[in-house]
Amino acid sequence: MNLLDLFAIARARDPGAPALQWVDGERETEWSYGELWDEVEVLASGLAHQGLRPGDRVACYLGNRPEFVLIYLAILRAGAVMLPMNLAYRRRELEHLLSDAQPRFLVTEECQLPILAELADSDLAGLKELLVVERLESLRGAPRPPESAPSGDDLALLMYTSGTTGASKGARITHGNVVATVTALLAAWDWSPSDRLLLTLPLFHTHGLVVGLTTALAAGATVRLHRKFETEAVWADLLSGEVDLFFGVPTLYQRLLDRAGTSPVPFDLSHLRLLCSGSAPLPAETHQSIEELTGQTILERYGMTETGMNLSNPYAGARIPGTVGKPLPGVSARIVDAEDREVPAGDQGELQVRGPNVFEGYWNAPEKTAASFVIDATGHRWFRTGDLACVDPTTGYFTLLGRSRELIISGGYNIYPREIEEVLCTYPGIRAAAVVGRPSTEWGEVPVAFIVSDRSLATDDLVAFCRSQIAAFKVPKEVRVIEALPTNALGKVQKHLLPT
Repeated sequence: MNLLDLFAIARARDPGAPALQWVDGERETEWSYGELWDEVEVLASGLAHQGLRPGDRVACYLGNRPEFVLIYLAILRAGAVMLPMNLAYRRRELEHLLSDAQPRFLVTEECQLPILAELADSDLAGLKELLVVERLESLRGAPRPPESAPSGDDLALLMYTSGTTGASKGARITHGNVVATVTALLAAWDWSPSDRLLLTLPLFHTHGLVVGLTTALAAGATVRLHRKFETEAVWADLLSGEVDLFFGVPTLYQRLLDRAGTSPVPFDLSHLRLLCSGSAPLPAETHQSIEELTGQTILERYGMTETGMNLSNPYAGARIPGTVGKPLPGVSARIVDAEDREVPAGDQGELQVRGPNVFEGYWNAPEKTAASFVIDATGHRWFRTGDLACVDPTTGYFTLLGRSRELIISGGYNIYPREIEEVLCTYPGIRAAAVVGRPSTEWGEVPVAFIVSDRSLATDDLVAFCRSQIAAFKVPKEVRVIEALPTNALGKVQKHLLPT
């Protein structure tokens, strides 16, 4: 099955049912499933007429808006591959993604044009056209393209995730991979056409795009889309009784708790069907506070860009704070030691997963792909998540214990220190740099930089330089100048000796 088949089921069931509600300030617009797909057909026809072919990549540098949804579906309808790009990315990151993936089209919005203008002198081979969603007249009136029937093995998404070398890697995600995640969630979380999802997560992230939007449309549910998370607007929607589900990251739940502390109105969400949290560990205190204030027990789950969703606390059953539950239908998970041998329940080790949800490999990176998988004695291919975990021998629930790699998760976004370190070392006078994560109540973790410099420097200027080179969420929240980085006998930096 491909994603078009999956979406067709819900569309055929009730084309008049509400599919998308767009909330932009005080204005609201709604599309039924029939209206949504009529527009998708128009855009897919226009893209094909402009030269888009099955297998071509289409880069999207867009914020949450109805056109994001339409373009996403139109790309799939045309048999092409969507490349969503984080709106916080700047020249360094955008150049890498566009030169590596070589998309045929780049779709953006007018407010992003000044940022993309900085790429004017870049060598972006293969990029045919820049499309601005406020000016899509050129796509209208084209003949309808032939019905495309991508197989489950055809690519649907090319989603970039940071690597320890500092260069993002493109995860090659097939129709079958996404269908596996979506169908597992439809069953595990008891989705139905009557569901109404409040979606404020960015659609360029797998949490918003796959777990939220794609699963809701496959269920025939209604997506109530906001441009971004704004506390007052989300607070009002949650209390209105007009939504049933809300997906967030720990940072968003903390902001709602802060809002509840200043409100005379009880934060009663007992009418909601489901609150989910993911993309970063949820503090047990936050889990407990939400339950006490709202009457809702948050469901925590675990996934990755490369795998979609892997584990989940149960919809009907005990949701244990600090755990990510059990494998979803079709997913296998194990804990292994440094030699990839499975360890007894209760012991710590690296979490590895396998299943139809797991991606094919990295784009143009066979060596990185090979290093990310291990083949067991029975021929099964396991993905190395890089996360340390253990499984409770009594409940069978998995608990994440940290990361074997140096990943920092801040507000649900992945940050690899190596990328920031490389940027810091291009600044005049800096001889060495090390970046580590520091715990943060609001963000989960934030990056802190330790630098060695042969001249005096203004840290404000250094931070401003970083902001011009990398996404704002990657910019160090604190810079400390030290005499030397701690190293071992081989000269490797011992980050655990740095104070955080």
